[in-house]
Amino acid sequence: MRRIGLYWFGNDLRVHDNPNLQQASAVVDQLLCVYCLDPGWLAPNQYGMANLSAQRWRFLKEALQDLDRNLQQVGQHLLVCYEAPVTAIGALVAKHGVSVVYRSRHGGFQERQQWLALQKHLPGLRFVESDTQTLFNLKDLPFTQLPQSFTPFKDSVEQLPVDHPLPPPDALPPNPEPKSDWLLNFPVYIPASSALDPDMAFHGGETAGKKHLKSYFRGSYPSRYKDLRNELDGWENSSKFSPWLAHGNLSVRKIYSSLRRYEQENGANESTYWLYFELLWREYFQWYAHQHGKRLFAFRGIKQRRPLTCFYPERFQKWCHGYTPYPLVNACMKQLNATSYMSNRGRQIVASCLVNELAVDWRFGAAYFEQHLLDYDVASNWGNWQYLAGVGADPRGQRHFDLEKQTRLYDPDGKFIHKWQAEVRNLPLDSVDAADWPVDPAAAKLASILSA
Repeated sequence: MRRIGLYWFGNDLRVHDNPNLQQASAVVDQLLCVYCLDPGWLAPNQYGMANLSAQRWRFLKEALQDLDRNLQQVGQHLLVCYEAPVTAIGALVAKHGVSVVYRSRHGGFQERQQWLALQKHLPGLRFVESDTQTLFNLKDLPFTQLPQSFTPFKDSVEQLPVDHPLPPPDALPPNPEPKSDWLLNFPVYIPASSALDPDMAFHGGETAGKKHLKSYFRGSYPSRYKDLRNELDGWENSSKFSPWLAHGNLSVRKIYSSLRRYEQENGANESTYWLYFELLWREYFQWYAHQHGKRLFAFRGIKQRRPLTCFYPERFQKWCHGYTPYPLVNACMKQLNATSYMSNRGRQIVASCLVNELAVDWRFGAAYFEQHLLDYDVASNWGNWQYLAGVGADPRGQRHFDLEKQTRLYDPDGKFIHKWQAEVRNLPLDSVDAADWPVDPAAAKLASILSA
């Protein structure tokens, strides 16, 4: 009797360092490789925004096409379903008599609920989950409760061994479903993305990610990472691994392995350690999301601390489009809207501005990042926003950046602001006062344009 398996791809769109594929190749006779494009991603959420912008869709589409090509090299192909995962997978299980379902452990609360729902509705199946998106496996963590802040977490795990990344499988069992051109049959129109900034030309997929990884460690950038990482612009000024990490095109263990090899060949220094330090920050937020579940999205966060913010639609729209009274913030937001990328320093600056200067609910900022960032990762995005808003893992409480000081430090000559045409000055924050009386005709006109 044939044994049929199903691999549900999520944020693990690769064939290298994928223990689920290795296990499936040894256990099943046929394998369904499935990705579910959830229609809910394209509908407005509770913050009035769709989860998937045109740029994010472009990167995801490229990643799926690349995964399909790589699967074909080992005798497989990708089946893309435009349907809610529980519905799509349930139908495939019934149609083909699937006996085992594989997937990578996911930090998202919604994704965890979908996984549990499948187990509830399909009780006769075997469900296999692997840690493919983290440096460490759950069973190897030296604690049962995640430390409440990053430093004790780092101290307890940074000396742990990291598994060596697995090579791609030599061959996979065949897919019982025929191959189809899912892109031609995609039932929803997503507008074409805007022209790419040549300085931020990310392309999705495992092939592009591995090419960038090789290029980065071929040069001297890792040895200078700490000195460059706070720059607001420039391809070479940070590792730029995050979009491929977020989609699972690159394994974090493969990055770690490349870093250690670089240190062996070129020497370790403070900068190479700092690269590992940043991987540990990412690691912390992955387990943070697992630990806290839906509290990752709560206004009061994990600390049950109520921020002194609410929702000002006009202020939020000005922040989104880069028309605040703060030129550096405007430049960062215009960069995000044009490229779907922003430096780590820029993200901290604009988040602090939204929460502190504009007094807007942090969750709207997190949702806007979710919609636009190529490297959106549920754990890192919402965990970092909680941290900046003072309701998350920061033991010191809310972070408030001095915007004038940040400008002096990171854009002293104004080149970044000028590049993004963000020199908006003397513009009131609000177009009306507390009595709804117009403050300034220009501000009122801008507010009407942004709300149109």
